[in-house]
Amino acid sequence: MKNFRLLQLGFLLLFLLITAVLKAQSIVLLQQGKPTSIRGLSVVDDSVAWISGSHGYIAITRDGGKNWAWQQVKGFEKADFRDIEAFSDKSAVIMSSGTPALVLRTTDGGANWQVKYNNTDTTYFLDAMDFDTPKHGLILGDPIKNKFLLLETNDGGETWNPFKNPPDALPGEAAFAASGTCLRVASNYIGISSGGTNARFINFNLTFYAWQYNPLPISHHKSSQGAFSFALGKDRFLFVGGDYADDKKVDSVAAYAQSRLDATLIYTPIKTGPAGFQSCVEFIMGDIFLSTGTPGSNITTDSGKTWTKIDDTSFNVCRKARHGKLVLLAGNGGKIGILKM
Repeated sequence: MKNFRLLQLGFLLLFLLITAVLKAQSIVLLQQGKPTSIRGLSVVDDSVAWISGSHGYIAITRDGGKNWAWQQVKGFEKADFRDIEAFSDKSAVIMSSGTPALVLRTTDGGANWQVKYNNTDTTYFLDAMDFDTPKHGLILGDPIKNKFLLLETNDGGETWNPFKNPPDALPGEAAFAASGTCLRVASNYIGISSGGTNARFINFNLTFYAWQYNPLPISHHKSSQGAFSFALGKDRFLFVGGDYADDKKVDSVAAYAQSRLDATLIYTPIKTGPAGFQSCVEFIMGDIFLSTGTPGSNITTDSGKTWTKIDDTSFNVCRKARHGKLVLLAGNGGKIGILKM
């Protein structure tokens, strides 16, 4: 009996702790009102972060989001900078979707930008960019002739070349330029989440040096549906998405899998998932992940098994500092928010 009571007390304390953690988490709006839709966000550390968006807009903060220095990149006022990767307050790479497909780089804090890739072929549409080191990175684009477009750099974005072995794409399958997080690159894998006619996790296993293709239990069949984003926590992958054309629908918007990069990977649908369509998910710490989308932001404290909505504000992207704890969000109308924990 004594042990049973101790077990009850333990469950009660755990419940109270989780409840307190959820109540302590909120999103504070830092600024809005700029004529740009922000989809690119790169948080370097607890002080430095960069954003990129439509109409050629770029901004940088050096004080953790309190103040932002904005600019419209001269000569690229019509560019839609869907993703950005920053390495310091001086060095960053930006990627533009649409035609022409562009990659620009700065080494002086945005005072000057140099074009490092320019492709006027209308079949090229760039979706996402990620780096695993300051030198090595990849850019993902929509499929061309049943192959996903992959560009690779080994010199920090100075030059870009086609990846030697790009993954296959099914008819009607595509990636999403919604938050830049349908592509993740690490030291031992390349991961891609897809949508459209199929929702899949496509990963390059460096052990076998081959692509693996796994269907995801997330809404698909239409161009507005699929797995928009994924993140890797301490022991599992989390996938989010849904249907941006029906963003309040809560069915089949999230799934998870244990982080084994082999053929035995099992993908489990999340029954109590985020409240509607989510365009981005980010690992925060421990068992905590944050997701966001047009219906608002959600958080899980048990690695994706259950989710709680913490904010109704529409955002496109959420990212955590590579070196620190700062978590920022960004969206339409130049909207920027911060996660308070």
